[in-house]
Amino acid sequence: MAQRTALVTGASRGIGRACALALSAAGNRVILAARDAAKLEEVAAAIHEKGGEAHIAVLDLASLDSIPAAIAEAASKAGPVTILVNNAAITKDTLALRMKRADFEHVLQVNMTAAFVCIQQVLRFMSHERWGRIINIASVVAQAGNAGQANYIASKAGLIGLTKAIAHEMAGRNVTVNAVAPGFIETDMTSVLSAEVKERILSSIPLKRMGSAEEVAAAVRFLASEEAGYITGHVLNVNGGMYM
Repeated sequence: MAQRTALVTGASRGIGRACALALSAAGNRVILAARDAAKLEEVAAAIHEKGGEAHIAVLDLASLDSIPAAIAEAASKAGPVTILVNNAAITKDTLALRMKRADFEHVLQVNMTAAFVCIQQVLRFMSHERWGRIINIASVVAQAGNAGQANYIASKAGLIGLTKAIAHEMAGRNVTVNAVAPGFIETDMTSVLSAEVKERILSSIPLKRMGSAEEVAAAVRFLASEEAGYITGHVLNVNGGMYM
């Protein structure tokens, strides 16, 4: 099987880091994209220690105009990108009545519009190769809703719609497009929650525990594989049964 090049956004920590490690373990070259170069170097070192190949792309998704050049430069070193994991995301939570329009628009820009721009940049590689895997990281709250996250939820629900649209457009080129919707995962984003909030969350999860970044990465690794070639336009829930 030919070695593929995978691009993972938000690869410096959490789910993105776990996805990069999993895709590398599956035999792919990995382009690690995020804002923090030092943390990206740490992830690259972990991949190199296990005999994998990793390249770094310092990328700020808030700057949409910088994305094409950053991806093109990384691809010139690592080869055409045929696996894309749109994982990077931000939150600016507050109730809708108090939410500033700038905060609503900023979250949509980083979480959804930037993902679309990344997709646009890799579609030409995938079309040429007649093979591609795009995996968008959505969220359980995009399906179930949650108070205080109108911007985040709108961005993640938009990713699900985007997934289905691009899946239709690219099927003829043997490019699959899927989403993974994690539930509550043990990451930096959830570590700041109070014990009371965590207890309330656990009571709503049938499996009675939070998931791990590695469990999300396992789903991503599968959807990026040859074996998942007949799955497209699908949302794979990794949520412990929180939303069925």
